Amino acid sequence: MSKSKHVTQITNETSGPSDPNTIPPRRYVSRLVPHNSNIITLLLMGTATVQAVTMGYDASMMNGLNILPSYTDYFSLNTAALSLNTASIWVGGMVAGFFAGQLCDWLGRKTVMFWGAVLSIIGVIIQTCAQNIAMFIVGRVIIGLAAGISGVAAPTYMAETSPVRWRSIMLGIYFDLWFMGGLIAAGITYGTQYILTTWAWRLPSLLQVIPAVGCIAVLPFIPESPRWLAYQDRRDDAIEVLAVAHAWGDQSDPIVVIEYQEIIQTLEFEKIAGSVSPLEGFRTAGNRKRLLLMASVAILSMTAGNNIATYYLGTMLTQAGVTNTNTQLQISMIMSAWSLVLALIGTLFAEKLGRRKLGLISQFFCIVFLYLTGAFSGLYSDGTNTSGSYATVAMMFLFMGSYSFGWTPLTVLYPVEVLNYSTRAVGMGIYTFLANGVGLMITFAFPFAFEAIAWKTYMINSTFTVLGFIFMYFYWVETKGRSLEEVDLLIDGVKHSDVPDISDVIDKKVSHV
Repeated sequence: MSKSKHVTQITNETSGPSDPNTIPPRRYVSRLVPHNSNIITLLLMGTATVQAVTMGYDASMMNGLNILPSYTDYFSLNTAALSLNTASIWVGGMVAGFFAGQLCDWLGRKTVMFWGAVLSIIGVIIQTCAQNIAMFIVGRVIIGLAAGISGVAAPTYMAETSPVRWRSIMLGIYFDLWFMGGLIAAGITYGTQYILTTWAWRLPSLLQVIPAVGCIAVLPFIPESPRWLAYQDRRDDAIEVLAVAHAWGDQSDPIVVIEYQEIIQTLEFEKIAGSVSPLEGFRTAGNRKRLLLMASVAILSMTAGNNIATYYLGTMLTQAGVTNTNTQLQISMIMSAWSLVLALIGTLFAEKLGRRKLGLISQFFCIVFLYLTGAFSGLYSDGTNTSGSYATVAMMFLFMGSYSFGWTPLTVLYPVEVLNYSTRAVGMGIYTFLANGVGLMITFAFPFAFEAIAWKTYMINSTFTVLGFIFMYFYWVETKGRSLEEVDLLIDGVKHSDVPDISDVIDKKVSHV
């Protein structure tokens, strides 16, 4: 049967959600999960929001604390201690990369997200109560471990549960709202310096617990990943989740039917071909390409220069001639808001431009504006030329806007799309290890680089970013508009199911409305 006839046959069965009286009763999905698929989609976005806010809040909080005298004086920080306190979160993230993927495949995506949130709460409490540098670092390592675990489970879950037409938005928002957390942290840090003086750094640290609590609160109202359920041979549960999440519980909806068949056939092929294990990613040429594409996002997104502005904006501003603490904190807040707006705009364009073109645009302008930031910092670092200092700050804003437009949504969106089910969770674990490893190296090394070579640090970073642009241009594949299973065609050269593409079914269904 041709694809067009297959689409017509299935579409004629129903043109939308069936009468509620004909929808099968739930056997697996909790009654707490709403009947309305649009509400479930909003809850999925809520899950992405709280996960992203948690990570963004932490990064911006440390950026603000590194500016606050109450924090730096309390721990008597020198360059080495400043680097260690800030970079220790990446150590926990690297450790999480070794086991988080296997944990997701064993326990399920939702369960791992829950324990990641619990671990985050424990880390925040230790960090807030820290009496010395060692205790502070232990808390931050635990927070990093929690973030690493959640950073594997949440994107994997979102990609596997979201409808195709909403996937780019939801996964893009997952990291876009990182800047919302950053904006909240910057505002709180700025305000508490006047209220709590010596203890100003503890309140921003303690409030970091709120997003983790929010994540735990949302989880009972969303279903488990249908792909994880299908891989566990719980097929009836998988189609029930697809129906509830995508079609108001209607298991005969054509999109649900096609996506279910596509998932089952592809997973059957993957089970015959191999298993879910760390070694699976290296077994075939297609899987090796998947891991290389995933690794390129982990490395390039962390080396584009954003970590300088994320964690050491105060140092950047000081070198640009802006030395007033209040001014630096104000700029931090404004930059978080600016980055959030550009990230949201980039997410909206992810489906229109495509992932590859969005990444290339972002990378190109990152190169341009990071070079200019370095050049202006070198020219006007003495602070005597006010216009020059303003120009340097403007270049920083343009750089962060360029990064936010493309890299922020792609950081989570692209890796989970290029990985197939057998490599997705473990691959995201490797991604977490790589991203945290590179982040650790950069976050720890940059204060020393700034101290030794100042503005030349930007020039070295920008030159490496050029190499990333060349790799993306020649090697990245375009994944927009495809289900996760249909991406196999781009990488393996063949689709491992004989059903029509989801986009064809959606177009056919829309034409019948």
